[in-house]
Amino acid sequence: MKIVFMGTPDFAVASLAALQQAGFNIVAVVTAPDKPAGRGQKLSESAVKLYAIENQIPVLQPEKLKNSEFLEQLKSYQADLQVVIAFRMLPEVVWNMPPKGTINLHGSLLPQYRGAAPINHAIINGEKESGVTTFFLTHEIDTGDIILSDSIAIGDDETAGELHDKLMDLGAKLLVKTVTAIAENNVSDQPQPQTEELKHAPKIFKEDCKVNWNNNALEIHNLIRGLSPYPTAFTILNDKTLKIFKAEIELKEPGIAPGGFLTDGKTFLKFATKDGFIKLLDIQYEGKKRMPIADFLRGMRLIS
Repeated sequence: MKIVFMGTPDFAVASLAALQQAGFNIVAVVTAPDKPAGRGQKLSESAVKLYAIENQIPVLQPEKLKNSEFLEQLKSYQADLQVVIAFRMLPEVVWNMPPKGTINLHGSLLPQYRGAAPINHAIINGEKESGVTTFFLTHEIDTGDIILSDSIAIGDDETAGELHDKLMDLGAKLLVKTVTAIAENNVSDQPQPQTEELKHAPKIFKEDCKVNWNNNALEIHNLIRGLSPYPTAFTILNDKTLKIFKAEIELKEPGIAPGGFLTDGKTFLKFATKDGFIKLLDIQYEGKKRMPIADFLRGMRLIS
């Protein structure tokens, strides 16, 4: 069975590697065009492209997925199946091309958390469970018939980065099971369950990352976890951005207005919320490196 794999970040690489190690025939990879990155704006290659080059898999990097030259190239590989992970929305002319269809691995338990940022939003919403789902692509995003899914518990202090890595490994295993079932014509896909309480996972923008200290401590703690390590929750301190990677809750009467802070100037810095404090543990102040709070306080004079 010939497979074309479509993806861009590390999350997709784990699945691509797992398919190869399981002996599947990956005839080509489709990934994002190289993009300028960093101070020197040097062209940066996607994680999937780097893996493909290392493993001598042909790479396609179309700017536009409806480009006739790209479509002809894609068709020339005569793929039986296409696998999509953390890529972009495909036009029907692409997802409808292979005879066995196009499947997607999504980082949530569908139908919940359809969208671009399922891992972040699950933690931001305080979920205790997440998972991965494989499904057949169709017209509307993340709505196709489910093939397989697997779930995992979310720890009370787990960050989006930690959950990402667990789901990356879980997803790679689930994808191999899914592609094996398709190869053996042993798939019993089911429509996604209909539910009135759908939780969505839209793309996260910078304004979504600013901490609102008027919220309660648990909501803020979940926001910080759900945005760590990227794109990162932040607040403003002395007119500069303070990114927060890790924090803990202190539930007691704050005695000061939300957004105010207390510090001993040496070991702790905590911001008041509606119902307690958020004690910062791991931060990055504008213009400085990421560091533990004690290191930050050693070089800063803060007056609360």
